[in-house]
Amino acid sequence: MSAAGRGFVPYISSWSSEGVLASELGVLPGGRLAYRDETPCDRDSDGILWRRVSSRPGQGTPELGRVHSGRQRRAMLRLLCQVCGGPADRSGDGVLWLLKDDRDDWPGWPEGMAATHPPVCMPCAHVSARMCPHLRGGHIAVRVRDARRCGVYGSLYLPGRPAQEVITTPDDPRARWLVAAQMVRVLHGCSAVDLAPLRSPRSA
Repeated sequence: MSAAGRGFVPYISSWSSEGVLASELGVLPGGRLAYRDETPCDRDSDGILWRRVSSRPGQGTPELGRVHSGRQRRAMLRLLCQVCGGPADRSGDGVLWLLKDDRDDWPGWPEGMAATHPPVCMPCAHVSARMCPHLRGGHIAVRVRDARRCGVYGSLYLPGRPAQEVITTPDDPRARWLVAAQMVRVLHGCSAVDLAPLRSPRSA
C-alpha cells in the first residue's frame, strides 16, 4: 500500500522514477502495429501489444493519478487488491469492488460497467473510502459475481489519424493498431454491500 513514510500509495499507482520506455513502433506486413525490437513478453495471450513501462515501486515520489500499466494488468489478471496488491476479498456473493458512485449514469448501474480499476480487499476498502481523492464525491461497495475480461484500454494509432484513447476488445479490428495501457473487466451480477458491518479486525 505504501513505502515507509510515504503514506497512502495504492499498489497500482506510478512513482516518479517509473515511466514509459522509449520504443520505436513499426507496422508488420498485413497491417499490425509492432515494436521494432519486439519480444514475446510485449503481447498478451490475445496478441495485443502492451505499453512498455519501467518498474521501480517505492522510488521517487508517488503519482497517485497515474496508473502503472504493469501492476494494473497484474492486479486485474489475478483479481488482486488495487491498494495493497494482495488477494481481493471474495465471498459467496462475489469479489469486492469499491467504486465512485455513478448511479445516475444508467438504470441498474454498475451492472455492465467496464472497469479499469481492480477490486479491493476488505481492510483496504475501509482505508480507501476514507482517504482516496477519487472517492470523495461518494462511493459504493459492490460484490461482483462475474467480472470477465473484455478487452483493454490504450492508445489507438490508426494510420493517418491522431492518436486517441479507446477501449477495444480482442476481436475489434482496431486492436491491431492499439498499444494497451490497462486491462478492462466488465462487471456482472453486481450487488451493493454495506462496508460498516463487514469491517474486519485488521481495519477496526
